[in-house]
Amino acid sequence: MKNIVLFGPPGAGKGTQAEKLVERYGFNHISTGQVIRNEIKAQTPAGKQVEEHIARGEFAPDSLVIEIVKEYIAKHDSGAGNIFDGFPRNTYQAEQFDVMLAECGQKVDVMLSLRVPDEELIKRLLLRGEVSGRADDANEEVIGNRIRIYKEQTEIVENYYSEQGKFVAIDGVGTVEEIFERLCAAVERL
Repeated sequence: MKNIVLFGPPGAGKGTQAEKLVERYGFNHISTGQVIRNEIKAQTPAGKQVEEHIARGEFAPDSLVIEIVKEYIAKHDSGAGNIFDGFPRNTYQAEQFDVMLAECGQKVDVMLSLRVPDEELIKRLLLRGEVSGRADDANEEVIGNRIRIYKEQTEIVENYYSEQGKFVAIDGVGTVEEIFERLCAAVERL
């Protein structure tokens, strides 16, 4: 069973590419962002708690995200593997993730990091905001804050996996198919 961390800034195409990887390889997929949006939509206590953070372009609190992932791992411990999209977002989450997986006799096999310039990310997110109606994709200032927070707090997770020899940078610019083929090439080397 393979565990793949699909990584990159907001708008890099993680969700789109994860769906394609699921289709080709039969992986399970957890998008922590989608799970959290579902919690907000349902107005659960956790969803209400995190809604304020997301409205400001901030990430959900570690404790909530870790709990969501822990529940997911417990339910998805067999099959071809798992793609984690949007997790881990900081070194603490990465360390906790390793502990959770080790408790199940598993590990992270690779982090595939989509590399996309900021200008392209902003363009993609504004377009997605028009199509999806997501408030956090409709405001360029909020988008800029999300990218800034990613660079300050999240991008360093690459170092965590790089030190373990599990980091692969993927050019995230091009057609959806071109990017997908780059990801597949990396997956097939596992």
